[in-house]
Amino acid sequence: MAHNPVRSSKVALVMGASSGIGLASALILAAEGWSLVLVARSHPSLDRAAARCVRLGAPTLVVEADVGDSAAVDAAFTVAAERFGRIDAVVNTAAAVAYGRFADVPVEVFDKAITTNLLGTANVARAALRHFGRRPGRGDLVLVGSLLGKIAVPMMSSYVTGKWGVQGLARILQIEARETPDVHVSLVSPGSVNTPAYSQAASYLGWHGRPPPPVDSPDKVAAAVVGCLNSSRRDRSVGIANGFVIAGFRLLPSVFDLLVTPLMKLAGLSNASTPPTAGNVLQAQPDGDQQYGQWPHLFRRPRRRVAR
Repeated sequence: MAHNPVRSSKVALVMGASSGIGLASALILAAEGWSLVLVARSHPSLDRAAARCVRLGAPTLVVEADVGDSAAVDAAFTVAAERFGRIDAVVNTAAAVAYGRFADVPVEVFDKAITTNLLGTANVARAALRHFGRRPGRGDLVLVGSLLGKIAVPMMSSYVTGKWGVQGLARILQIEARETPDVHVSLVSPGSVNTPAYSQAASYLGWHGRPPPPVDSPDKVAAAVVGCLNSSRRDRSVGIANGFVIAGFRLLPSVFDLLVTPLMKLAGLSNASTPPTAGNVLQAQPDGDQQYGQWPHLFRRPRRRVAR
């Protein structure tokens, strides 16, 4: 569904644009003059996001699609190219989170989270590279990974496994992109971010998750995402504690393994109890789609004007 007339500008397709980092990225791109294609599973959430982008003057198209469905992803790219004539940049922020010991997470929830986080990323990357290969000129692909794609924590097995896969896929794509110098692949790896992902996550622990401090805003991560489009930087880490945590994981593995479970219980779980729930893993929960979660964060205001 188109929300206003086409204008001459660069075109970005944002997957997972209805909430959190994806929504924040779309708003920054809209403020910078990009035309936008917003993709997610929930049409009502997309319409709300599109309305904010339109208020910033961005021609905006919304397409309902699940990244785990390769045919739906391909169709979204086809509709976007037909509408705007080209796609200059693709950003994938779609993700699904499930809490619980590995053996306690139902098979269908684990598999769907892996499908969204890893296979969905592959679907988007494949469609983007195929589209970039059909037209001359530069194309930018930005994949949003995670600090948890570089370390391991308990009780988040599907998310960690998926994000480790995204880290490996991004590295391979960057190596292969050396043969296509006009195509650039970037990976952005945030730590804790104040998004609704935690309250919308599946949980089989009896408690909802929360982002361990220090917590960044989705605006800060979105600024890094858009920065990759401007600089073609290969790898961006967002989070002041990320380097310290990664160093501990790699250099002191036995100490890390001893401490990570009690720290996860202390800082990674909220005091909000919940019965076993699949959250938004199996189906969208549009009422919970927002730019921000409920947690205090370090970086409150984006550096660019965005519509509220």
